[in-house]
Amino acid sequence: AKGLSRRRIVLAHVARNALLPLVTMLGLQSSQMLGGSVVIESVFSVPGLGRLAQEAVAARDTPLLLGIILTSAILVVVINLLVDIAYAFLDPRVGANEASA
Repeated sequence: AKGLSRRRIVLAHVARNALLPLVTMLGLQSSQMLGGSVVIESVFSVPGLGRLAQEAVAARDTPLLLGIILTSAILVVVINLLVDIAYAFLDPRVGANEASA
């Protein structure tokens, strides 16, 4: 109706609206994947942060465990920050209230 190409319509109108729920679920699932890494790495004998945390608990290595927890918390905060930035980029209405306040 506007005379736009099919590609322009899909990218400008459909994709931006379709990506909002995807970005939301990506942010929520990232912290759950980080927590589930302990089980997956233990079952499949894959070396990683989850298995290292499990070995630190078994060995009662408190400084190592605190480092793993701090690293995981920073990772979750950074991922949530990226999700918020992606929200502001995909939906301009998210950051529009800052100017009026």
